[in-house]
Amino acid sequence: MQTDEVVDYDQILGAYRKDPYGYVDMCTKHTGQVRFHVRLDDKVEGTSGKWHHIPGTKLFTLTRERNNKSLHSTSNGVISFIRDDFEGRFVEAGEKIITIKHPLKKREIIEQILRNVLLPFPSPERAKYFFSMDIQARIEKFGQRSISIKPGDELFTMSLMKRDTPVYYQGDPGIIHSVYFQPGVSVDQGEPLIGICPPEKLPLIEKIITRVKAEWE
Repeated sequence: MQTDEVVDYDQILGAYRKDPYGYVDMCTKHTGQVRFHVRLDDKVEGTSGKWHHIPGTKLFTLTRERNNKSLHSTSNGVISFIRDDFEGRFVEAGEKIITIKHPLKKREIIEQILRNVLLPFPSPERAKYFFSMDIQARIEKFGQRSISIKPGDELFTMSLMKRDTPVYYQGDPGIIHSVYFQPGVSVDQGEPLIGICPPEKLPLIEKIITRVKAEWE
């Protein structure tokens, strides 16, 4: 967590004004033969629909053992990088082959800055997560930013291989300021589930949000 004296607001906002874009890397999830459906500078659409049930633009298809699996865009933007030299070739899992460049909204800028200021609690395993029943009940009654947690509190239920396991909080005491996961949606290991803010740092967080809202068009 950075202190108020360390955070240079002008430098942070200046960096976003200079490059007001986010970059989303799309990688192969498994080995297979690649077939692209987009080209460099093509515009793409992200997931849409009330329930996020409409897939985004189809980016590429991986074929392995006659099984085709397509990967769709998760963001609106343009293709700024593509390994078109991989067309028709067999590639390994985890290979970055496309980058999507998309204009950042004010909300996204705030979220990105907060991720560098808040204390993250990472996912211990690739799994689906739910708040514990007690935490969920308190969130529904009081709101997430009214929930204080401390080391040893049962925070999540981790659902993995049809087995539910409690996950206990480990870290500095604080409040649940930001939630980065969707209940029942798989989260990769090491990805932040929530952002924790120690109570004494809440004025700093509010100052960041107010500054961005006031200065970002």
